[in-house]
Amino acid sequence: MTHHAILETHEAHGETTLIAAPEKIVDLCRYLKSDEKFLRLSGITAVDWHPAEPRFEVVYHLHSIERNQRVRIKCRLGSDRAEIESVYSVWRAADWYEREVFDMFGVGFRNHPNLVRILMPVDWEGHPLRKDYPVHGYKYSYPNE
Repeated sequence: MTHHAILETHEAHGETTLIAAPEKIVDLCRYLKSDEKFLRLSGITAVDWHPAEPRFEVVYHLHSIERNQRVRIKCRLGSDRAEIESVYSVWRAADWYEREVFDMFGVGFRNHPNLVRILMPVDWEGHPLRKDYPVHGYKYSYPNE
């Protein structure tokens, strides 16, 4: 199963990084949790490589408490398809991490139970951590002004 999900591997500073096929992320995460004992999802973030393509990397940080081992998974997404399956079904802790990546980078998570902004106001325009976001932000008027 995992040999189709993992496209590349890298070792650095005692940690393993797996470059994974985005369409296999849920299966890979289920395998790593159940068979390899990576029970803890310690974070999800993203990187915007604009103007390069694929533009985005969604990065998952996993921890096996039992073995005190960590693994990083990266999935590359093009700007034309900045969407990936949610891993909420594997770790409920993914909820707020995925919402933050959605809010800041505009990466969508299919089948997330409540994919709404978590840091910016609901009506905020754009995604502040995208490299093409204006340095001074878009003009925003607060409701009580």
